[in-house]
Amino acid sequence: MLYHPNIRALARVLTGVHNPTSHHIDLSQPAGVCFTCLFIVQSSPHVLSMYQSAAAASRLYCFLQCFRYSQGSQAYAKALAKAGILTAEEAVEICDGLDQVADEWASGSFIIKAGDEDIHTANERRLTELVGPVGGKLHTGRSRNDQVATDTRLWLYNELLTIRASLQELITVAVNRAEAEADVLMPGFTHLQQAQTVRWGHWLMSHASAWQRDDMRLRDLLPRVATLPLGSGALAGNPFLVDRQYIARELGMIGGVCPNSMDAVSDRDFVAESLFFASLHLVHLSRWAEDLIIYSSGLFGFVQCSDAYATGSSLMPQKKNPDALELIRGKGGKLQGNLAGVMAVLKGTPTTYNKDFQECWELMFDSVDALHDCIRIATGVLSTIKINPDRMMKGLSADMLATDLAEYLVRKGVPFRETHHISGAAVKMAEDKGVPLNTLTVADLQSIHPLFGDDVVKVWDFAASADARDTEGGASKRSLLQQVQKMRTYLAAEQAAQQQ
Repeated sequence: MLYHPNIRALARVLTGVHNPTSHHIDLSQPAGVCFTCLFIVQSSPHVLSMYQSAAAASRLYCFLQCFRYSQGSQAYAKALAKAGILTAEEAVEICDGLDQVADEWASGSFIIKAGDEDIHTANERRLTELVGPVGGKLHTGRSRNDQVATDTRLWLYNELLTIRASLQELITVAVNRAEAEADVLMPGFTHLQQAQTVRWGHWLMSHASAWQRDDMRLRDLLPRVATLPLGSGALAGNPFLVDRQYIARELGMIGGVCPNSMDAVSDRDFVAESLFFASLHLVHLSRWAEDLIIYSSGLFGFVQCSDAYATGSSLMPQKKNPDALELIRGKGGKLQGNLAGVMAVLKGTPTTYNKDFQECWELMFDSVDALHDCIRIATGVLSTIKINPDRMMKGLSADMLATDLAEYLVRKGVPFRETHHISGAAVKMAEDKGVPLNTLTVADLQSIHPLFGDDVVKVWDFAASADARDTEGGASKRSLLQQVQKMRTYLAAEQAAQQQ
């Protein structure tokens, strides 16, 4: 068993691992022993605590990574057998032992012992305990340098696949609501000032379009994450002629193999790119959340969050706070910090592998967890939020049709630069009279320009204003439904490609 169906739920249970006894750490073993290179050294316990990724990195790393360790090691054992280093029987014995190691992690019975430098040495020690000396053959030609890069890529690739499925579900919810609520009008804003009439569905699709770009970005990123370093050794390559293409196929590495062994063990671009994707997607989610926070306020009242995603005040009983949306907005800032942290770690490292890279893992895990959580919360919010079309209509004001008034004269042959000033004069006249723009009489408007006729009253129709924007991507109902259909076509094509 290489992957437990409840791995993420189990991992969250294990995040109480700062209590060492909850992680089955054998404290009876002597501390301060660090197994490195060809010798055993006595290390300062303070240095050792930083060096040991099993202790310094989160236990979530240890728990999740063990499944990818077993997966990568089984493929490597088969490759060693293919190269004649292991017999077929030895390869089977090692693979069976690795299954047992993974099962122990899944059940929570795996014991981390003092002297286990990292997840790899811990797993290899346990494998040897289970299968005997043949377990020591697994590391033939392999370094922790190519091993940790492989395990991390496998773990991250599978996490990103899950994230992509969740992201497409979020887009689908937006598309379905946009179609179902296509007739609902609302004010569109620039500079947070009422600007022009749009549709609620058009607003939804504006965010779905940003999320679509995120999905495209993630699709393009996946092959660069799923590229195989294993077989690169410490930095110079593998002397036993293991078939790296075979290993890549066994592991489903869609990006093939890393083309240079030195780069393979030092490349952490895939982490930085993934964190950039996470950061930018959270920027998009944060902006969406900010809109809904504003729209749900008492002054707007356009939407109301479900009780499942809002909380009351400890003092003011009338309050309903959009906490879930605020947490998404807050995570957006944190993930930008994680990206900056990874870039700062990487920038000064010489070729090839350096222990600095260990500092990337917690930032990566935090960003991946935030992505999972924020996308699922956003989907829940969007699925359950209630809209108030009447309040949205009340948010529309006649002065938002000033541009339509200018366009009325454009259709009569007046240059737009002139009509812009003419419409501005009409706005000024309404302000001076203390009346809404749409209550000016035809005579009032003709006093500004003679081409205003009786048909100018058609300008004061908010739905017609939106439907006049009938270009591709515009706010008209026809255009909105076209956007919905195009997005559905995109999602269907991407999901079909993912199944291949």
